[in-house]
Amino acid sequence: MWEESQTLPILPLGGFFIMKRGKKYVEAAKNIDRSTLYDPAEACTLVKKCATAKFDETIEAHIRTGCDGRHAEQQIRGAVVLPHGTGKTVKVLVFAKGAKADEALAAGADFVGAEELIPRIQNDNWFDFDVVVATPDMMGVVGRLGRVLGPKGLMPNPKAGTVTMDVTKAVNDIKAGKIEYRLDKTNIIHVPIGKASFSEDQLSDNFQAVMDAIVKAKPATLKGQYLRSVVLTSTMGPGVKVAQLSILANLYFIYIKYIKNG
Repeated sequence: MWEESQTLPILPLGGFFIMKRGKKYVEAAKNIDRSTLYDPAEACTLVKKCATAKFDETIEAHIRTGCDGRHAEQQIRGAVVLPHGTGKTVKVLVFAKGAKADEALAAGADFVGAEELIPRIQNDNWFDFDVVVATPDMMGVVGRLGRVLGPKGLMPNPKAGTVTMDVTKAVNDIKAGKIEYRLDKTNIIHVPIGKASFSEDQLSDNFQAVMDAIVKAKPATLKGQYLRSVVLTSTMGPGVKVAQLSILANLYFIYIKYIKNG
């Protein structure tokens, strides 16, 4: 039924197009004051409250930055392990040979292989995996898949810790809830921080871990404001704006606590 979906047909009006929202979205949006910037804990509570779909919605953070991704020195890319995981079972493919292949299997990798996987991915359109890890010596092989893995965000990268000889750590971190973040073409970072079934504290902890990593990743050459806006949203719900000062204050107190505890 239309009223159960987030969007309805696009209706033309005076040369413009207006996306009509479903009843559930409209009702959920009534819980949010769009002119208010909420502190992170309150934002997590609200975004959970607004996740009313019949499935376990993903909670995401969308961070608009002042970076200019056209300049290589202002590109942001990295990875962080969420304290409470992503709530999703992640399938890992590892490109490795010999002892490293055995090590990857022992660590819990779902798929391990080398050159024999190339035609399966290129010709059979096989993408039954979420993350790709490779040992450095295999990057010559993996590079041949750049055109198919790159657009899907699956290309291994040293900055994300997915090109490494320590495949055990890489696989364990990914299975424990490691996520990658990167600047998109509109200079926004989109990252999952959990599921609607998570508690407010779990979402808040994951969100702070993400923001800590992104604040530390600020390019040295950037002039002006780094974080332009931060919004939390569920898969089918409205966005909740987060106060940046609250984010930075929370990170400051975490840092002070860390220093005091040695």
